[in-house]
Amino acid sequence: MGSNGASKEDRGLKNLWSLIGRTSAPAWGFGRPALAPPGFGTTAGIGRLAFLPRTGPQRGPGRLAEARPSDEPGISGQLGSLEVRLARDARELREAQRLRFRVFYEEMSALPNPVSALLRRDSDRFDRICDHLVVLDHDHRASLAIGAGPKVVGTYRMLRQEVADECFGFYTMNEFDISPLLACHREMRFLELGRSCVLASHRDKRTLELLWRGIHAYVRRHRIDVMIGCASLEGTRPAALAEPLSFLHHYASCPAGWEVRAQAERYVPMNILPKSKIDVKSALRSLPPLIKGYLRLGARFGDGAVIDRQFGTTDVFVLLRMSDIAERYVERFASSATGEAA
Repeated sequence: MGSNGASKEDRGLKNLWSLIGRTSAPAWGFGRPALAPPGFGTTAGIGRLAFLPRTGPQRGPGRLAEARPSDEPGISGQLGSLEVRLARDARELREAQRLRFRVFYEEMSALPNPVSALLRRDSDRFDRICDHLVVLDHDHRASLAIGAGPKVVGTYRMLRQEVADECFGFYTMNEFDISPLLACHREMRFLELGRSCVLASHRDKRTLELLWRGIHAYVRRHRIDVMIGCASLEGTRPAALAEPLSFLHHYASCPAGWEVRAQAERYVPMNILPKSKIDVKSALRSLPPLIKGYLRLGARFGDGAVIDRQFGTTDVFVLLRMSDIAERYVERFASSATGEAA
């Protein structure tokens, strides 16, 4: 894996990560489907993240699996009226899909297919096999109907590798060739994250923190080693995104042995500017808050971007190894992974 080279690179980037930590930006924010937190919490720069979970062959197309991880202990947390846990039934999944439609299609520029437009829900075949993390606000009802549950104000969907293998693979495979990565690290457990978003009225630190505490609990519960997905930059003209794309290429590329390339037929070069021409501070300011947040956690990025015309974005591959996450973040997410969040 080229450990000596990686160590030298990490030392060389020490000051850079320190600089990233000092840049001013909201500490939260989400985006369209697919590693996902262009602006954290703003529709102008909402980022995407594509990480998805597992379902066994027993999962029916019209309902959640009967043996849901949502019934597992430890994947829950609460902060005031907000609660984070896995969706427990089809109603909560539909509420998460309605939230995604509102953010991705109404706030942003995504183009819905006829079914999504009719139902006003963002859905695809992966929803049936994923676990859906939701943040519920118990001070607000999902509808005026009698017996309506608490309102879903945040969501993330997760796909474990064993589920993806049993079904039709990871969502990320549509854009990036991750087969060599998975083959090279067969001993590792991978998790794909995606379809992350938060209701505009709840885009604050509390909601984001609860989502990440939920993800942390899920990762610990299933002994996940690596998280993967697709992060998005708003816009479909790579030349207009030359600075942030070039920055990720030169300063935060995947380490040796962990490289991932965009699918050949969709590959868009990220190496647009030479490293000597990049203004690091300016490049950091131009990054979507979600991507900036992943950088703080220790994420690295793949080779080549992909244009997503449906969502009007330019996507990059994100790799986040659990071993690379700074201890202070692990302690922060674990401090109240269950029970009352402090």
